[in-house]
Amino acid sequence: MLLENTLPVLLARFDFAWITTMHILYPPLTFGLATWLVFAEWRWMKTNEEHWYRLTRFFEKIFIVNFGAGVATGVTMEMAFGILFGPFSQAAGPYFGQILGYETITAFMYEAGFIGLMVFGWGRIGKKMHLFATFNVALSSLLSAMWIVMANSWMQTPSGVKLVDGSFHVINWFDAIFSPDAVWAVPHMVTAGLELSLFFIAGVSAWFVLKGRHVDLFARPLKYALLAAVLVAPFQIWLGDSQGVVVAHDQPAALASMEGHYHTLNKDGSPNTGWHLLAWPNADHTGNAWAITIPHVLSLLETHTLNGKVPGMDSIAPKDRPPVVIPFYAFRVMVAIGFFLWFVALWAAWLAFKGRLSISSVAKNKWFLRTLVFSAFLPYLAVWTGWWTREIARQPWIVYGQMRVAQGMSPMTVGQEIFWLAGYIIFELTVWGGAWYFISKIIRKGPDMDSPMVGEGHEHLGHLEAPSHDESAPPSYVRPA
Repeated sequence: MLLENTLPVLLARFDFAWITTMHILYPPLTFGLATWLVFAEWRWMKTNEEHWYRLTRFFEKIFIVNFGAGVATGVTMEMAFGILFGPFSQAAGPYFGQILGYETITAFMYEAGFIGLMVFGWGRIGKKMHLFATFNVALSSLLSAMWIVMANSWMQTPSGVKLVDGSFHVINWFDAIFSPDAVWAVPHMVTAGLELSLFFIAGVSAWFVLKGRHVDLFARPLKYALLAAVLVAPFQIWLGDSQGVVVAHDQPAALASMEGHYHTLNKDGSPNTGWHLLAWPNADHTGNAWAITIPHVLSLLETHTLNGKVPGMDSIAPKDRPPVVIPFYAFRVMVAIGFFLWFVALWAAWLAFKGRLSISSVAKNKWFLRTLVFSAFLPYLAVWTGWWTREIARQPWIVYGQMRVAQGMSPMTVGQEIFWLAGYIIFELTVWGGAWYFISKIIRKGPDMDSPMVGEGHEHLGHLEAPSHDESAPPSYVRPA
């Protein structure tokens, strides 16, 4: 008999939840900030304006710290698959091994090669080659994130495989890679990273403007980032809504959990179309003890009709029902943040239209700037809550509908589970503390405004002058008389 919700199972779930929660702090900023660096460096190369060079070098330092933290926690996460969920790793190996192999190629070979040129190539390679390296860092980091999300999407909506003797055999690679969830989850996650990075850049820039430091320098990225967010923020909301339709179709239990939707039909037999703004389940988890409900909204969201039927928890076998409270409220926090960030972007567009985001006027908008600093942290919370919704609403399955968490976990004692949990907590907090310390230090110090800009050649000489090309001068290896 399979024992679920035992202490070892709960500890394994919490352990991996902790690892992924801490790791997901870093990749969105990595590929989002890398994309910004491509834009900023391209602007410098096209205009040769010093402020774009200073901004590129400043944000590149933050990128390097964030990238390092992401690599450290990412390697730990892949280790945790084998340690905590050995049977799952073995069963899913024919698919997961290939996908994680592709991710390794993009992250540890393709990306690693070009990040060396990006970081250490200033003054050693030409401008165009350096921009090419930065572009490839951004592209490879996007590809790395894509493979990870595709692997997770397969766990949500497994397709293209056949479970034979406890092993998932791939019968159609296209269907396995482009699972129904992946079609929307990948762009949703990529856009989340771009939106997070835009508000991070805007928040950091707003902090400098509030402090009266380098206002003429940081007014530019502040304006550019927020105007881009005017498009990115609503696009992200649309992607989330589209993914919700897929969840309703392929993961009805997950949707019922996210929406606290217990009853498919009302007492009179009509479809239960109400959407709960707030709710709390009753003691026996057969319904809500109380709820603030808006009629027809759930049907509009999931079926795009007023009276469409949305399966509730009562259509799911009790043993297959996920938890409700965390997915329900995490989902609402994520959605609320998404709309708030869109409001901030529209606020910025209005200020720009009024000419109040110019270099001479931007510092006068104190409350707007304070809101931007606060908003820099909100996308992180949105990513967290979105991830918690996604993972907890899939329970009790590790591969939805095909393998349960208890079947996929490694056979460990409670003591062994606690040992690994304690180790991962210490490690992840150490990495997080180090990353926060160094990123904060970089921001407090501000951009380097004193070192000379690099040019097309001899930049490695620093403040020394380039060697003379006077043909009458003796070669450097000729000792003077």
